[in-house]
Amino acid sequence: MSVLLDGARPAAGTDEVLALLAERAREARRLIIDMAAGPRGCHLGGSLSVTDVLIAALHRAGRDEGTRVVLSKGHAAAALYAALHVSGVLPENPAPLYADPGHHFTGHPNHAVPGVLFPTGSLGHGLPYAAGWALARRLSGGPGLGVAVVGDGELQEGLIWETCQVAAAQRIGNLVLVVDRNGGQNDGLVADISPLPDLVERFAAFGFDTVEVDGHDLAQLHAVFAADRAPDGRPLAVVAATVKGKGVPAVEGRAGSHYVTIDAARAAKWKRFVK
Repeated sequence: MSVLLDGARPAAGTDEVLALLAERAREARRLIIDMAAGPRGCHLGGSLSVTDVLIAALHRAGRDEGTRVVLSKGHAAAALYAALHVSGVLPENPAPLYADPGHHFTGHPNHAVPGVLFPTGSLGHGLPYAAGWALARRLSGGPGLGVAVVGDGELQEGLIWETCQVAAAQRIGNLVLVVDRNGGQNDGLVADISPLPDLVERFAAFGFDTVEVDGHDLAQLHAVFAADRAPDGRPLAVVAATVKGKGVPAVEGRAGSHYVTIDAARAAKWKRFVK
């Protein structure tokens, strides 16, 4: 089944939730900018593009003890730490200590950080971790989802498609794969390096249910993550259209935003643009 969510309106009673998620997303983006202003900078563009997806996914995890979110595109760790902090999972503000030698706020997700289930960074590994979690929940009879957030450049990793094949064959219906489709990767544009035509159809051919969303529309994202999944059904692939550097006009859509180090003055200026 393939669905396109376009202009989705929140269900009755969700306005307050969406307002809360929007505020969390704003605060998370400001923290990410602070991390870019640290002595080592951060992967700014991909962190800003995936922020809304992580905020919505972590909200589901916060109300569902069995759901876990795995950031497979581990270079966006700044976004994960920021989202965990504003969601109340991570008490400590990660920005002042991000990437400091010896500290657990490393440049790729560190399982010593509250809310980080698995360390990721080698691209492609987070999806099988999430699939394993989802399968374990099914076998134990417990509720919950395994949510894997991957990048579109990461889809060049063969392990992604090997896991998709296994997930469909084993009918891991409580697995949700979200693609942060911002169109960029370390070396340039995905379309120039390894294009992804008919991406939704590819996932459908592997035996996934599919849905396309605006990856910055919290109403659409909330609706996707709020839905329960049959644990022995078809896994779900969510293709989320996003903008690299979302929220900062100076870097939105620019390949040069992949990794950024800025000074405090520029960080203060950029944070004023985050709405």
